Amino acid sequence: MRPILFDLLFALQAFHVVFLLLHDWIPLGTLSNIAAVRAENSLSKLLIATLASSSFFLFGFAASIPHLHGPYPHWLLLYLSISYLLLFIGELQAWWIPYFGRIQPERVARYKVMFAGTHSFLPARNGITVNTLHVILHATTVTTLLVLAACWQAAAPNIS
Repeated sequence: MRPILFDLLFALQAFHVVFLLLHDWIPLGTLSNIAAVRAENSLSKLLIATLASSSFFLFGFAASIPHLHGPYPHWLLLYLSISYLLLFIGELQAWWIPYFGRIQPERVARYKVMFAGTHSFLPARNGITVNTLHVILHATTVTTLLVLAACWQAAAPNIS
């Protein structure tokens, strides 16, 4: 069970790294609108945002390679836990708080341009439509946090 748990954590990390590196650059049919993202962001701003958002997760992923089948060292579990918790907080602030509560007109206007025509199965609320690609990312982030919690428990006898 333990190696599968750590393999799952590694696979979830790989998903996040690939997603964060490529989702603003590679067209994904109706899941993304690359032209709109580029119209709303300069190339240099997009490149900086991609590097900044992916660097923490790329480091964690690279540091996980030697521990692929677990257990992960305490410092790495801590690093990954903090990184993914901060990512989840950012996802809440960027998408779910405006969606369920606080209206943010500037964000609404920006998202309407950047995500126009993208697939969504959730209804619009407060001017925000959480598109399917971001629902997938956010669900994967929650799953990663749950797997990290299980990894902490599995690694507990080995943590000194």
